[in-house]
Amino acid sequence: MRTRDPGGSLTESGKFHYSDAGLAAWWRRDGGAGTAAPPGARTALSASARRMLSGSVPTVHRVFFEPAGTGAFVATPATAGPWNAQAQHGGPPSALAARALELHEPDQGQRLARVAVDILRPVPLGKITVRTRTVRPGRRVALLETVLEADDQEVLHARGWRIALPGGQVPAAGTGSAPPPIPDEQLPSGFRGAYQAGYLAAIDFRFLAGAGFNRPGPATVWARPKIPLIPDEEPSPMCRALLLADSGSGVSATLDPLDFLFINVDLTVILPRDPAGEWLLLDAVTTIGDQGTGLAETTLSDVGGPCGTALQTLLVAPR
Repeated sequence: MRTRDPGGSLTESGKFHYSDAGLAAWWRRDGGAGTAAPPGARTALSASARRMLSGSVPTVHRVFFEPAGTGAFVATPATAGPWNAQAQHGGPPSALAARALELHEPDQGQRLARVAVDILRPVPLGKITVRTRTVRPGRRVALLETVLEADDQEVLHARGWRIALPGGQVPAAGTGSAPPPIPDEQLPSGFRGAYQAGYLAAIDFRFLAGAGFNRPGPATVWARPKIPLIPDEEPSPMCRALLLADSGSGVSATLDPLDFLFINVDLTVILPRDPAGEWLLLDAVTTIGDQGTGLAETTLSDVGGPCGTALQTLLVAPR
C-alpha cells in the first residue's frame, strides 16, 4: 500500500516534464536514495533483452516490451520519455498494466471499462515485473489491481473495473458525431530539449489543431502506435487507449516545458465503448491553478466518434 505523503511519491511519467538532472535529483529524493539508478536489473533475461540493456539496439525499435519470463518484461528504448532516455513515458507501462488486468482470471462476459493508474516514481527502462490480484470478484462487476516493480521497488499501481456485458440491447446515448478525418502523414513535431528517439519516435502524431508540440494550449491530434506493445500481439482497445492517452498533458501543455515542470502523477481512462481501429483522436486541454496543481482532460475518439475520457492530475512548478 502507498504510505508516503503525495508530495514525496510524485513521478515523472515521461511527458515533457523533467530534465536529466532534475529527474536524477528527484529520483534520489523520492524513494531512489541508496538504490541503483535505472535501467533495471539484468538477471534472468533473454538474449534479446540483454542486447537491449547493453545498448546495442537499432534506432527504430521493434516493440515497447520484450517478454523476460513469467510476469516479467524488459522495457525497450522505445518506452523512453522525451526528457530522459532512461525513464519510461507513462503510456507504455500503463498499457502493460492494463494488459495484465485483462489477462488475470478472464471473464468473457465482462469488459475492462475503467483503468486508474498511479505512477509512484520514475519507471526505468530495463526489467519490469508484474503481479495482479482480484480485489473484488463479482459476476456483474469485478475490481482488479496490478502492481509493476523495478529494481525491487513498486513503481506503478493500476486498478481496473471490469463491467458485465449486457444480456440484451442497450441504446447508445451521448455518442456525438464523427471527428475530422485523419490528416496525411506529417513531419515529426519536435521541441527543444526533447529526447526524440524513444516514445516520440514510436508514435505517429497527426495534429488537427494546436500546431504540434511547440505551441502551448489545447490540441486536437490523431495518434497511433507504430510498433506493438508486446511481440506478435495486437493490443486491446484499452491497452491502446492508455498507451496514447498519457500524451494528453503533453500535447495540450500550457507552459514552456523548459521553464516549468508539469508532472502527471496519475492517468485514468474510462471507455463507455471500445474504440475501433488503431487510430485514436486526443482532444486535450490542460487547466492549471495558482497552487501548483493542474488537470489535463482529454476526450478520446475513434473514426466513428467519441468513445472515452482520460484525466491526468499534474504537479506544476517552476524549474
